[in-house]
Amino acid sequence: MPTDTRSLLQRYYAAFNQADWPQFLGLLTDDVIHDLNQGDRQVGRAAFARFMQRMNRCYAEQIADIEIMVNPDGSRAAVEYTVLGTYLSTDEGLPAANGQKYRLPGGAFFEIRKNHVARVTNYYNLEDWLRQVKG
Repeated sequence: MPTDTRSLLQRYYAAFNQADWPQFLGLLTDDVIHDLNQGDRQVGRAAFARFMQRMNRCYAEQIADIEIMVNPDGSRAAVEYTVLGTYLSTDEGLPAANGQKYRLPGGAFFEIRKNHVARVTNYYNLEDWLRQVKG
């Protein structure tokens, strides 16, 4: 159902913004597929948790301007958003971090199974982010 999927994704982004990682990870299937922007595909909740640990070490982010679009049967969704972030600690292969602020439009595509996120594919413009953090 579209309303169930919309509610699921509202809870997903609320948990992210509140840094409630047990709640956030609990919204994923055990075999969740996570397609990283400019990166590899990771499979499984444990891999997603490791990714989030790295992200939380290197970045402080909030997701704003969230617009959720859901297909008629609720099995897929797209979300447009704005990332409001601070680059806290240098991430491998990226410029040095020194507390740079950034504002970045992004989007995500979701596959939903049994009212859990079964796949999320995130997109944002890496070149835009690099321009912002390099100053």
